Amino acid sequence: MPSSRIRPLLVTDDSALLDEVLQVAAAAGAEIEVAADPGGARPRYAVAPIVLVGVDQAEACGRAGLPPRSGVVLVGLVDDPPWQLAQAVGAEHIALLPKAETWLRERFAAAGGQPPGPARSRVVAIVGGKGGAGASVLAAGLSVTAARSGFRVLLIDADPLGGGLDLVLGWEELDGLRWPGLASQVVGPVSPPALVDALPRRGDLAVLSCDRDAEWELPADAIATAVTAGRQSRDLVVIDVPRHFDDVSAIALAEADRVLLVVPAELRACAAAARVVAGAQRFTQALRLVVRLPGRLRPREIERALGVPVAGIFRHDPALSSLLERGEPPAGSGDGALAGLCRELLAGVGLDASGAAA
Repeated sequence: MPSSRIRPLLVTDDSALLDEVLQVAAAAGAEIEVAADPGGARPRYAVAPIVLVGVDQAEACGRAGLPPRSGVVLVGLVDDPPWQLAQAVGAEHIALLPKAETWLRERFAAAGGQPPGPARSRVVAIVGGKGGAGASVLAAGLSVTAARSGFRVLLIDADPLGGGLDLVLGWEELDGLRWPGLASQVVGPVSPPALVDALPRRGDLAVLSCDRDAEWELPADAIATAVTAGRQSRDLVVIDVPRHFDDVSAIALAEADRVLLVVPAELRACAAAARVVAGAQRFTQALRLVVRLPGRLRPREIERALGVPVAGIFRHDPALSSLLERGEPPAGSGDGALAGLCRELLAGVGLDASGAAA
């Protein structure tokens, strides 16, 4: 399973600059992520503790519409300060190497040189292979099951068009902030306990849900901050991700230790899921299938067709629809096919039934 540490990001296609920055990072004891262009940088751009944009990629990054953020440094091997390039990427500093080696080494040490703690949270992103596949129900069920097992859970709704995960849980009457009411308050550093305390919650489960009252767009820097806060304060973060891939989806998929794609066992659903797989694999290599039965196709056939391993089977439960209609959370009793699937999926990301990370 990949490390939970969020590393500094360098955006450059200049091999000489790359070698120089890697030497500085190594001297600081820091590991960094490298992207050759803005497209490769986008999934990590908003969430990285510090972003270094090479002079060679500054104009491209400025045109790419990357989300505005603090902590951007323009870095290069040139003699004259490229002020216009710094302005194009919103850089707060210019680091011209080798003169700025000491300054940059200190920034790396602060941002990426500290080892991770002994405990770490898990992040699971869930996306539907087609509309109505059951991704939101699975996200809610997985969160409820984890909380019943003693884990501290943050469920994040990243789909503004999904109707709100508080409704799936039957929590629409609970007090607490939703998106977009919280969006303006989670840009930049935030106290993880304070963020969770502001949300609707019961026991060890808190939900950051979308709002049904207005049209709005979820800012990429807000979702990045929410995921980071969840990692720092929760044992498990579950993200319900829309099927269209934008900056928000890219961050959620890139941050996830496991991405679960829910696919009904039907031919048209499998064909639709193929497009979702192609999009998701630009941002993650942690993709797994959850096949929803009954259907005409067998799980092994879907696995072969999509080239993605099956992590579990979502079997039909005739009682589930009536439970949701009554406002009862999915898998709330701990019994039934969905609860069993969720326990299996939790074990797959290293969380056992005792409530401690494996």
